[in-house]
Amino acid sequence: MRSTTRNPVYNARNPPMRISVGFSGAAWLVLIVLLQAGTARAEDWQAPAGQLAKRIAGITGPGAVSITIVNRSSLTAADTDEIHRRLISELAAYGVQASASDQAASTLQVSLSENLQNYLWVAEIHQGTSEPVVIMISVPGAVEGPTRSSAPLSIRKSLLWSSDNRMLDVAVISGNPAHMIVLEPEKLGLYGMQNGNWQQEQSLAIVHVRPWPRDLRGRLMLRKDHLFDAYLPGVYCRSSTTTPLSVSCNDSDDPWPMTGSPGDPRAFFASTRNFFTGALSPGIQKQTTAPAFYTAAPLPRNEYTLWVFAALDGRIHFLDGMTDQTFPQLSWGSDIASVRSGCGPGWQILTTTNGDGPADEVRAFEILDRQPAPVSGPAEFQGPITALWTDSDLSGVIAVSHNSETGKYEAYRLSIDCHQ
Repeated sequence: MRSTTRNPVYNARNPPMRISVGFSGAAWLVLIVLLQAGTARAEDWQAPAGQLAKRIAGITGPGAVSITIVNRSSLTAADTDEIHRRLISELAAYGVQASASDQAASTLQVSLSENLQNYLWVAEIHQGTSEPVVIMISVPGAVEGPTRSSAPLSIRKSLLWSSDNRMLDVAVISGNPAHMIVLEPEKLGLYGMQNGNWQQEQSLAIVHVRPWPRDLRGRLMLRKDHLFDAYLPGVYCRSSTTTPLSVSCNDSDDPWPMTGSPGDPRAFFASTRNFFTGALSPGIQKQTTAPAFYTAAPLPRNEYTLWVFAALDGRIHFLDGMTDQTFPQLSWGSDIASVRSGCGPGWQILTTTNGDGPADEVRAFEILDRQPAPVSGPAEFQGPITALWTDSDLSGVIAVSHNSETGKYEAYRLSIDCHQ
């Protein structure tokens, strides 16, 4: 179903000079300027560190505190270390001493985040069995715009299957020969590659008691101990471990996996609708709920994972385990998926358009300094995108579209070309 507004809904996108000894005057000048810039930068953190320390001390009182700093922003390691030193120094002025965790009366974790305009410092204080206390301060800062990849990327689009029947998801199993699973509303098709063409080997019925919702969605996940799982609204199907394959389907309200990684969050799907409720199990660190959403995509960082949600409220949300940033100005559709390409920072987000035309397109974005930047031209489709899921190995994305010219459903695998 496509939107008639711009709000995302599900499936609505000089000659050289020799110097004999030492630095030249210009070199000394550059060095002095760099040193002065570093000093000015350090002084930028003095006031906010003092402000945060005063509020923390008002909660903990004098005593020993275990302090941890987690950088979830674009600040450098040097900036993070400087903020850490400034905070410890400011806390000491109030009688709060940094200590090892086994000797501390309180524990303090400070997360450094940011939005489009400012930095956001979040302090979480734990004292005994009491409920944690959270303090937040906004720190002015010129967050520079994102740096794009050195070369533009492109999206490779490979047709997997075309059918008159509606497709919800497709999974390709590498091997010799390769195999493919096609998830339809009433059946699962199993195909083998023979002489360069897919040939059907089995068809397995999907048993369900309740009627499907109008905007039906489904998800395939490949598994190691059996071939696959299939998730549909209110129904969970599991394949057998032996061939010929069979499948057992049961009513289920269990959460759907958001990725193929076992430790990643799962999300509960509204069984009579076409979206996720926002309840997560497990959560994203301390965040156990997200806004109700259509799709979500992870972007792993060095110390945490940034999750991107295309929410029902028409906005894009970034959750990092502590904060929820929103981006209402992004003209993304309701389908997003991440891909591990190895290009640039290693991961990209593929998004559908958010328009009113008869066809969709998909673009790649990178999220640098918490600001999305387009890094590819569009991959165009002859109709609306009806599904966009990251495949099980995270290296590609399955896109299903409904061709407006032929009426057929077409499943494509999308991947990233680096142009390196």
